[in-house]
Amino acid sequence: MSAASSADAEGITARLTALGLTPRVTEHAHHLVIEAEVPDSLPAEQWREALKAVAEADRFGLLANSLNGRTLWAAVHTETPATGDVRGPGNQR
Repeated sequence: MSAASSADAEGITARLTALGLTPRVTEHAHHLVIEAEVPDSLPAEQWREALKAVAEADRFGLLANSLNGRTLWAAVHTETPATGDVRGPGNQR
């Protein structure tokens, strides 16, 4: 895991914790996932701050249903994704 991805995940986790949420971090093969349950009573300003925090991740979203409530999540890549030749066959030198 790169130091940058770990720092990103720690920063997101710290920001969500500061908002009164209880984030949990799970490590996967190529990314870390930060999840936090969001209570119905979370004020609008805290929602904005929570969204700003997860927007720092490579991917983020919200899972919501009547059984489990709302879970805000963010994924941070732990490895640099491989890049291919993005120029395409007509643009090669």
